[in-house]
Amino acid sequence: MDIKKFLPHFYIGASLGGQQEWYSRITDFGMHVGGCAAVTACDCAVCFEKYFGVRGLYPFDLKNITREDYLRFGKIMEPYLYPRWSGVDKLEIYLDGFGRFLHDRHVTNINLIGWSGENNFDDTLRILCRQIDAGLPIPCLILNHQSPVLQDYVWHWFILNGYEIRGEKFFVQVVSYGIGRWFDLSTLWNTGYSRKGGLILFEIV
Repeated sequence: MDIKKFLPHFYIGASLGGQQEWYSRITDFGMHVGGCAAVTACDCAVCFEKYFGVRGLYPFDLKNITREDYLRFGKIMEPYLYPRWSGVDKLEIYLDGFGRFLHDRHVTNINLIGWSGENNFDDTLRILCRQIDAGLPIPCLILNHQSPVLQDYVWHWFILNGYEIRGEKFFVQVVSYGIGRWFDLSTLWNTGYSRKGGLILFEIV
């Protein structure tokens, strides 16, 4: 039996969530080319406030999320997950940065742990279903990848917010660049490289 589940997100105009490309290449070059980690953190923060009632994360109008306000929010998030020369290329950097953002806003009921890309596929599938069934978005990092269908997602953070079982195949919805796309999890997870990214797992306590 085919099963499909995806989480509510939010739109800013026609864009599903925020986009790092909204930042100016001239005045905000770092965020424009390397702000993907900060953008996923902004999206998750909005979702936690919008759908879990966690207060104090998004400082603007939650009922009318505009591009201008989102850009301002991204600049608030930037110091916590600022673009580095090599990018936010380790789960520990994300855990530390987003953890400090939550701490500074006195949010104590969201825990974060890293799930290494070295974990096997079957365990990853189970943990992904558990998170999404609990309504929790999942930031995901891919470093290098051999598949040409994922070249736009190399050295990139994005959000997983849905899964679909089609016969023997398991697909996940990837949210980035203002759109949601479905990819075979086996293809996404098995990068073909020894150095891996991984997932950020949230827990609401």
